[in-house]
Amino acid sequence: MTQFSDKTTHFGRETIPEADKAGRVQGVFSSVASKYDVMNDVMSVGIHRIWKDAMMDWLAPRPGQKLLDVAGGTGDISFRFLKRAGSGHATVLDLTEPMLVEGRQRAEADQMSDSLDWVVGDAMALPFEDNTFDVYTISFGIRNVTRPQDALNEAYRVLRPGGRLMVLEFSHLPNPALQKAYDLYSFNVIPRMGKLIANDYDSYQYLVESIRNFPDQDRFLEMVRTAGFENAKYRNLSLGIAALHSGWKI
Repeated sequence: MTQFSDKTTHFGRETIPEADKAGRVQGVFSSVASKYDVMNDVMSVGIHRIWKDAMMDWLAPRPGQKLLDVAGGTGDISFRFLKRAGSGHATVLDLTEPMLVEGRQRAEADQMSDSLDWVVGDAMALPFEDNTFDVYTISFGIRNVTRPQDALNEAYRVLRPGGRLMVLEFSHLPNPALQKAYDLYSFNVIPRMGKLIANDYDSYQYLVESIRNFPDQDRFLEMVRTAGFENAKYRNLSLGIAALHSGWKI
């Protein structure tokens, strides 16, 4: 028996054994990998690109930095990071190999091949030594991790002193009326779009449900601090539909 064999977690609206979640998440992203970038545009009406640019603006990549982009899938964040930095190295880690395959097939991957590594791995047990990276990013991925606190603890471990954590994730609107309107859109439109574009209703239903199960901005900020990060802050994006959390390993 594993140490968490009797524990449960959320998978959308379902309660499942913790040991089963990684496999279920792999199934979701293997299913949507080929249409993932297209669906991001559809689900956010293209706004995810603005959010990722805001992430880079706050991060301010510097030449020569080493990035670990966890749940980096198709490489969106790593490509942006390397372009902003001008020089450096990015390691894209993802639990789901088909997502990495999609990333390696993008045009940017050829242009930046000497500055990129693609690694299949688990956010809760990173295959890297302590104090290895200057920057750790995870974009729309940490809500899919079985134990997000473990992922944050691992982020702290692999960052060098002075290293930066940045998390971009869907979050919660502070206005109940706006949250209700957003939920109506999310639950009624996005899974149908998933069916139309990716021929996959269930995976996008899960993705919507996973957003509602994720901690709000202040609770997640406390998790970042619990992992050991200092000067931890967050910024709401689009009124709180998404949020950026930042912290430093001092």
